[in-house]
Amino acid sequence: QVQLVESGGGLVQAGGSLRLSCVVSGSIFSILTMGWYRQAPGKQRELVATLPTDGNPNYADSVKGRFTVSRDNAKNTVYLQMNSLNSEDTAVYLCYADLRERRGLRRDYWGQGTQVTVSS
Repeated sequence: QVQLVESGGGLVQAGGSLRLSCVVSGSIFSILTMGWYRQAPGKQRELVATLPTDGNPNYADSVKGRFTVSRDNAKNTVYLQMNSLNSEDTAVYLCYADLRERRGLRRDYWGQGTQVTVSS
């Protein structure tokens, strides 16, 4: 069993900042990529930012220069620092991990999501 637990969402005024965290726990052999997606009401889930273990971050164009994804591999934790938030950033943010379990199975895992609401 693998669990992803997000925290740090909430309500913030436009122009403000939030920091999301996601801890991955369970029967993990290795984590290849961690990151964040989001889904706004009536819209499809979209990539926000991902960070492979040995590679460069990948950002959606809409968040480049405002959001920063980082990892603490010792803690199996991924963060998303979000600055200069605007109303279009309002969404449920979901933690993502591409990992290999101890039994050898490799698959994608998702967290339950944390709500981010930006008021104008």
